[in-house]
Amino acid sequence: MNAQQETLELACVEWAALDADARRAALRRPVQERSTELAAAVARILDQVRADGDASLRALTRRYDGCELATFAVGEAEFAEAEAGLDVALKRAIADAKGRIETFHRAAAPQVVRVETAPGVVCERVTRPIARVGLYVPAGSAPLPSTALMLGVPAQIAKNPQVVMCTPAGKDGRADAAVLYVAALCGIRHVFKLGGAQAIAAMAFGTASVPACDKLFGPGNSYVTEAKRQASALLGGPAIDMPAGPSEVLVIADAAANPEFVAADLLSQAEHGPESQVLLLADDRALLDATRAALARQLALLPRADIARAALAKSRLVRVASLAEAVAISNEYAPEHLILNVRDPRALLPQLENAGSVFLGSWSPEAVGDYCSGTNHVLPTYGYARAWSGVSVASFVKQITVQELSADGLRAIGACAATLARAERLNAHERAVTLRLADLESKR
Repeated sequence: MNAQQETLELACVEWAALDADARRAALRRPVQERSTELAAAVARILDQVRADGDASLRALTRRYDGCELATFAVGEAEFAEAEAGLDVALKRAIADAKGRIETFHRAAAPQVVRVETAPGVVCERVTRPIARVGLYVPAGSAPLPSTALMLGVPAQIAKNPQVVMCTPAGKDGRADAAVLYVAALCGIRHVFKLGGAQAIAAMAFGTASVPACDKLFGPGNSYVTEAKRQASALLGGPAIDMPAGPSEVLVIADAAANPEFVAADLLSQAEHGPESQVLLLADDRALLDATRAALARQLALLPRADIARAALAKSRLVRVASLAEAVAISNEYAPEHLILNVRDPRALLPQLENAGSVFLGSWSPEAVGDYCSGTNHVLPTYGYARAWSGVSVASFVKQITVQELSADGLRAIGACAATLARAERLNAHERAVTLRLADLESKR
């Protein structure tokens, strides 16, 4: 396929020329593989693992990962070999990224709150770590040590008593060395060489080898996403970090944007997988045409060009009448990543309502958020940014409220509670307050 043909595959869409149905179609994401067949296949895997535990995990690992494992747990020797064999420059980059991720996540962590809402009435909020968390780090077409950082660092800050990590083994039966190195840096020693829906099932239900977890985290393919959804819907099943689909980016650009930068940002998400989607909204036709040409040139340089090309086939370049219109479209789409490559990006920020993570200006590529700016890259996709937030330390803790009233405090607000209880016809609620008030009055 030559560059000219690739350019033609990504034609521009004129937003003003589209009716309501065509606009919805232009923003439609690639159909997520949540078909009846997929849901049934995942349900079978969950049932197998819940019924047969490790035996099912071995069979499923043999079938899907192409390796035979005597044990799933990563041993100390494998951790040591991973650290010894890792490039020094990569270790330094991991350490640098970890430091910035820690800095941001500590600053953004939930704080203890203590306030007196009335004289003698003290209300507090305290945090407690979730006891058992399970982290999933994909390694399908490419290993993702950055995801291990994005999950491991907030878990380390939250001080969860038990942290379990699952990551697929290669055909050689070994986990990715960089993922293991990150796990060790984050104090995670319960790492299991398991992937796909079977890894989610193992952490959801527990087996002889893998502990059951209270909450599951991490991105994955359609099977992983569906497994998390099904497991969390079961009575007594684990919570999950968020619903998510394939990775995506939406770029808003104006005539001042560098089309080479814009194309690079679009391709950085397109190379994630064939189900990924990228959108460019611009009010300048020349910028759209230049970006389309830059995409063709840069695509030819990518080792993962076939994957990116498949994602681009489901993507859009959209000409809008104004940047305000672009923001309105973005709010409707609710992208995982939103890049504002415009002259004054901060002027648009107050208008943004729905996005997982926002990147301001021409010098803020989305890739830095994936790795080392400090924010988290585990974000809601597929429009879930309308209601969900990305992973943070808050995801790994429970926030518990506390209240303490003195006798004077109850005198101050007891009548309010009693009145509201009567309005709701909850007489036992009312008596729980008025009995105490009467007791206090008798002791005056």
